Amino acid sequence: MKFGKIAASFAAMSLIAAPVAAQASNSAAPAVERVSAQSASEENLEGENGILIALLAAAAVIAGIIIIADDDDPTSP
Repeated sequence: MKFGKIAASFAAMSLIAAPVAAQASNSAAPAVERVSAQSASEENLEGENGILIALLAAAAVIAGIIIIADDDDPTSP
């Protein structure tokens, strides 16, 4: 009984101490700043597929409405 309480308290303390230990190990590393790389050419990829995606979404919505509304079979025999 006493061993179970000791094991539970040890597990709780390890759960509390783990994030603190991980943060302490990260703070010992030297500070490094990220720098973005310069590119020679820029690509204009944004906005080219917007109309196509909108048309496909509209077609999917219309197809779903047609499939749902096309249920003309009677439910009773």
